[in-house]
Amino acid sequence: MSTLPTRRSDARARLHALTNDITSLILERGLLPGDPLPTEQELMAELGVGRNSLREAVKVLQALGIVDTRHGFGMFVAKENLNALHESLAFRGQMSLRHHGHEATELVDVRQALETGLIGLAIRAVTEEHLEALEKVVVAMEERAARNETFVEEDKAFHRILFEPLDNQLLTNLLGVFWDVYRTIYSAIDPDLAVTHPVKTAQDHRDILNAVKDRDVDTARKLISEHFQGIRALLEKRRLEHDAKAN
Repeated sequence: MSTLPTRRSDARARLHALTNDITSLILERGLLPGDPLPTEQELMAELGVGRNSLREAVKVLQALGIVDTRHGFGMFVAKENLNALHESLAFRGQMSLRHHGHEATELVDVRQALETGLIGLAIRAVTEEHLEALEKVVVAMEERAARNETFVEEDKAFHRILFEPLDNQLLTNLLGVFWDVYRTIYSAIDPDLAVTHPVKTAQDHRDILNAVKDRDVDTARKLISEHFQGIRALLEKRRLEHDAKAN
């Protein structure tokens, strides 16, 4: 009987244990994002492992956004980085479009739940400074829409500024990830869709801003939910087309 599967399982277990040892070391020493880790030689001696095993574990931690390696400088505790999450979600969303699109729909669900669930808190905390920043973004949208131009960066900025009053950097970054993933899925469904209704899209954002200015949480929540109807309709159409082909 072959022992190869057992050996592979043991290797995975050792790798998992080593990555845990490194993260435990970071926590026990109270290292902060941007702080340097011990040198490769020091880690090898302290953890009792070889160079190849250590480097393999570091690669895993890099992929997870925990450790950052800079050539010629060493290893550091990574600063907040959701790139790995973004790449994974974007890939899964696009891959699901080749089938039923379930995961793409779930990603839309999560983004909608975050924005509609938090808009009340954001409105209560919003300041005149935030409102002025949102107004500038919407005006830029309207000007571009009048020229039948896209306004991707303005769209992203609007949703970022909308929740800035909450003063939660992790939330801001997470919402940014879901915005990027949402945009990736939208473009994968129809690359030309972004320029189909620029005036309406700009007006949708104007309406949301007006509700925020009026401190009208219910209307703002309703408008944000309606903002997702377009992509939901496209995903449902994609699902029906897939089912028809399967039958």
